[in-house]
Amino acid sequence: MKDKPASQPAPAAKFDPRDFRRALGQYATGVAVVTTRTKDGRRVGLTVNSFSSVSLDPPLVLWCLTRDSSLLADFTEASHFAVNVLSARQHHLSRQFATELENRFGDSECFEGRAGCPLLHGATAHFICRSVRQHDGGDHIIFIGEVEDYQWAEGEPLIFHSGSYHVRTRHPDVPE
Repeated sequence: MKDKPASQPAPAAKFDPRDFRRALGQYATGVAVVTTRTKDGRRVGLTVNSFSSVSLDPPLVLWCLTRDSSLLADFTEASHFAVNVLSARQHHLSRQFATELENRFGDSECFEGRAGCPLLHGATAHFICRSVRQHDGGDHIIFIGEVEDYQWAEGEPLIFHSGSYHVRTRHPDVPE
């Protein structure tokens, strides 16, 4: 692999989109479902792996949504959103919320959080956030939220790597 000077990145137009996506897939991520309640009371949500901590003080997180999502207006107009970090046993919810179904919630067990945000039962963590900023991110919108409430429980996380779901195992070189 040849190093390129930081001031001279390769133009994106030269990238093979499928190959670039495979390269990005080498970074293992957690899987989350971001939810909100619309002004007319509908529950909406979708699967993301673009969730990240931004700041501890103030407590900020971010996630990204493609500009061509059918839910873009619902999230850009929402005052709050919730990030539900999925457990290893919730891979079915990841697939369910990644579809274009009218009601992605189906018969999944939920309870209501602050600002009416739907929270998925069994998630390893919930972060209820006030939407504070939205930024242009190319073909995505970057949502930044200030965490107003959160809950978490010990559990096995759902992990996504190279286009597949995985479960965590302890590295053999790391003592317990």
